[in-house]
Amino acid sequence: MEFVLVVCAVIIASVMYEYRVRKPDQIILRETRSGLSARTGLLYPRHFSLPVSRTAHSFSQTIDASAKGSIEIRIKLAVSVVASMKDLGTLMRVGGWKSDAVARAAKELEMVLLGAAKGFTELHEFEEIASDTLRAHLLQQLSATTHAHGLEIVSLTVASLDPVNPQIAEAMRQREHARILEQAEMLNQQARIAAAKVRLKADEEIATMENALELKRYELKRKQAEQESALAAERIAHETRMKKMQLEVDKEELRLLKEHPELLLLTPQAARLAEASQALKNARTVVSLSPNEAPQGNELLGVFHALVQNALDAYKKKSK
Repeated sequence: MEFVLVVCAVIIASVMYEYRVRKPDQIILRETRSGLSARTGLLYPRHFSLPVSRTAHSFSQTIDASAKGSIEIRIKLAVSVVASMKDLGTLMRVGGWKSDAVARAAKELEMVLLGAAKGFTELHEFEEIASDTLRAHLLQQLSATTHAHGLEIVSLTVASLDPVNPQIAEAMRQREHARILEQAEMLNQQARIAAAKVRLKADEEIATMENALELKRYELKRKQAEQESALAAERIAHETRMKKMQLEVDKEELRLLKEHPELLLLTPQAARLAEASQALKNARTVVSLSPNEAPQGNELLGVFHALVQNALDAYKKKSK
């Protein structure tokens, strides 16, 4: 019984000594007949497995290169890589059967970055080299080599790209400063031009609206003048018709008076002559100091007597 307990204790101690719990950020590698594979269980034997970190490995690299004209350039890169699950065998060949295989493979990747960066800068002028173009070239070169190292690129950033000579760097800064000022001035002038165009367009629209308003006013005045002219013409036509009617009435009265002279006694003119003659008759006792009043009264009496006589003569002729 004691022997069984001892054997069980030894087995439990061996298991506890040999097996480890897999962490979530680890890849547990094992060797099989077909190559390497990853364990998926929670426990793994430590002497028959290799734990590799799954977290990203970041490193920075400073590269001294040269552009056309032997202008020395200092490039600083920031790179992050992780182990490629599809190329675990390649990762072990490059980084070795070590827990830090990703870091060892990243060291090899630095040499690839160094060669790619120098090869790119030597073919271009310094003014032609930009961070974006260099990054695109490096990513294109690493797209094939990362699989050869068992790594995957998480990020690649060109932190800085400066000439080594301080005089050249100062000249580049001054040129960039001048370029920025020139662009700012161009933007200011373009803004002024745009504002002037807006003002000109507004003035044109205002002038067009004012012209349209003046045309409408002229059209209203013209219509008003036409209406006033039409009313004046209608008024003149009406007055002409009234005068013609009055003329016809006068002609008819003259015709009646010509045919019937006795009607002259019934006219208002005859009545006024009679009143005037009566007034003169009753005023015979009045002493007149003016020598012109007596002949005037005699003329009125003469006109009235002549009118009456003519009416009597015409009536007698008509009776005969």
